[in-house]
Amino acid sequence: MHAYVYKSLRKADTYVYLAEREDFGRLPEPLRAQLEPLRFVLDVALVPGRKLAREDVEAVRENLVMRGFHLQLPPGTDVDPMTQDWGTDA
Repeated sequence: MHAYVYKSLRKADTYVYLAEREDFGRLPEPLRAQLEPLRFVLDVALVPGRKLAREDVEAVRENLVMRGFHLQLPPGTDVDPMTQDWGTDA
């Protein structure tokens, strides 16, 4: 599985992983509005055993399959961003 990683130019150290390149329609509108503009930074293969700097590969893969995106917040954020209700039925 591949992920396409985008950096928020509005929120420091905040990244969005997408299952499809430039598939911003997968992001809930309230979230997209908070993060845009987004800049492409990385195309990464999420294979089992792969290490990411601050994310668990399996969690990222699961979120990409279930939601089509994964949100990475800056270190020290106490809230799991994937548990929030972004106005979707997912």
